[in-house]
Amino acid sequence: MRFGRRRSGHDEGAAAPLDEVVEDDARDGVEPPARTREAPETGPYDVSEVDLEERRLVDLGSLLLEPADGVELRLQVEEDTGNVAAVLLVGADGALELRPFAASRGGEAWEELRPRIAAETERVGGTATEQEGPFGTELLCLVPVTSPEGESATQASRFVGHVGPTWLLRSNLMGNPAVDPEKALPWDELIRSAVVRRGAEAMPPGSPLPLVLPPDARPASE
Repeated sequence: MRFGRRRSGHDEGAAAPLDEVVEDDARDGVEPPARTREAPETGPYDVSEVDLEERRLVDLGSLLLEPADGVELRLQVEEDTGNVAAVLLVGADGALELRPFAASRGGEAWEELRPRIAAETERVGGTATEQEGPFGTELLCLVPVTSPEGESATQASRFVGHVGPTWLLRSNLMGNPAVDPEKALPWDELIRSAVVRRGAEAMPPGSPLPLVLPPDARPASE
């Protein structure tokens, strides 16, 4: 897995070594949060539901991910603030965007977010259709675009909300895997292996959880 940083559509950042292993929250003097629900059989997981010493994960702050062969990891950085807004995993046949948010305990964050995604899709001339998938209710969005060759095309995105104890992880699978269940399988496994670290800081529901560049990051060109 290569790691890079993306700002204003250009790769400028850095790559983390593959041998980086996350230990646990205690390394920063913070006790891991108490378990708030029974550990699920499949992820995404809350940090309290996994033994980080047994997992090989890349630490991006509120999101911890397993490396994957043939997949490049980029951090999308907001130009005005310099904050990392999202994690983007890019492969040969598609891409996966991950965004963690704070959410109310026992709330319905995904039910509330889906109509907003659908409205924005329709605003730009696309269609949004609810469907059932491996993670529950999903949103398939199709948006008309112009290809680099100047031809009309359709951009497909499959949005899914993964609800944790006090967080929501929004995944957006793009390209062929968004519409082809077989091609989506390895991407779905990346989602299932993800771990969310909510933290103890009080945050309004819907606030983005902080994402950071790994401390040992190096330029992607290396």
